[in-house]
Amino acid sequence: MHDVGRIAGVSQVTVSRALSDPSKVSPETLTKVMGAVEATGFVPNAIAGALASRKSRLVSALVPSITNVVYSSMVRAFSERLRAHGYQILLSETGFAPEAEEATVVAHLSRRPDAIMLTGIQHTPQARRLLLAAGIPVVELWDVSDSPIDLCVGFHHVDAARAAAEFARDRGYRVAATVTAADERACRRRTGFAERFTRDTGNPVPDFDTGGAASIAAGRQGLAGLIDRHGIGGGLIYCSSDIIAHGVMIEAQSRGLRIPDELAVIGFGDQEFARHLEPALTTVRIDLAQLGQSAADAVLSRLDGQTPPSPVIDLGFEIVARASA
Repeated sequence: MHDVGRIAGVSQVTVSRALSDPSKVSPETLTKVMGAVEATGFVPNAIAGALASRKSRLVSALVPSITNVVYSSMVRAFSERLRAHGYQILLSETGFAPEAEEATVVAHLSRRPDAIMLTGIQHTPQARRLLLAAGIPVVELWDVSDSPIDLCVGFHHVDAARAAAEFARDRGYRVAATVTAADERACRRRTGFAERFTRDTGNPVPDFDTGGAASIAAGRQGLAGLIDRHGIGGGLIYCSSDIIAHGVMIEAQSRGLRIPDELAVIGFGDQEFARHLEPALTTVRIDLAQLGQSAADAVLSRLDGQTPPSPVIDLGFEIVARASA
C-alpha cells in the first residue's frame, strides 16, 4: 500500500479509503489510486479488511465428494448465484464420515466465512453446536428437516424411494432388489424402497451394499453379488444413484440379460447421461440447479437481514419413466 500511495501521490490512509469505499475520495484521486494499483499489481489484504468490516465476502461450501456430479452440480449453481452478488466460495470435500465433516467445519469457521453451506442434515452434536454458536447463516442442502440448524433446502429421501417402489408396483414388478452406496442418505432411500415394496407385494427386497462411493464398478459388482448371493436374475433393481444403475445395466447386458424384459433398472438423480443410455434409464429426477440456486437465495436473504418465509424449502422430486423399467 505504501508503494501505491507513493506512485499515486497520496497517503496510505487515502489509498485505504479509495479501496474500501471509493465514494469517500474524489474521482480524480480514485483514478490515480487505481492506476497505481494496476501499475504495482497490488492486491488488497482481504483478511485485514474482513477484520475491520466483520465481513469476509466468503461463503463456505462443504460437500462429501467434489467428483460426484450430483454435489458438483449443486455447488456450481450455488456458487454462480453468490458470485453474482459479490461473494466467493471456499469449497472443501468432507467425505461421508460425520467426524471428518466436523473437523472441516472447525477449519472453515476459523476463517470467519459470512455463511456456510452443508450437505445433508446429519452432523455430529459438536458440529451442530459450533454452527449454532457461529451466528452466521447456515444452509443444509440436499435434505429437509423439521429442525434445521438455520435453513435447509432439499427433498424427502424416503418419500422419493417410496415413490419409486410404488412406481415399480404399479408397473407389475413383484421381485426387486437394491444396490446401495455407503452414504447415509442412500441407506435411507434403500430402506424406504424396501419397506414400501415389501408392504405392497409381500416380497422381501435383498440389498447389495457397495461399501464405498457410487461408481460404475460398484454397480457391476452389485448386480453380480445379487445374482451370486440371492439368485436374482430378473425383476427390478433399484439403485441409489444413476451411476450405479449404469453399472448394473452394463453387468446385466454382459450376462445376456435383456433390459427391461428380463431385468428392469431404476436409478436416482437423473444425471445428464441417464436419458442417453440404451435403453434410457428410468430414474428419480432432482432439480440440482434449482437446489443450488434456492440455497444461495436463502443465504443471501439472511445476509441482507431478511427472514425467509420458511426455514425449510422442500423442492420435491419426480419419477421419470423411460425404457429401462
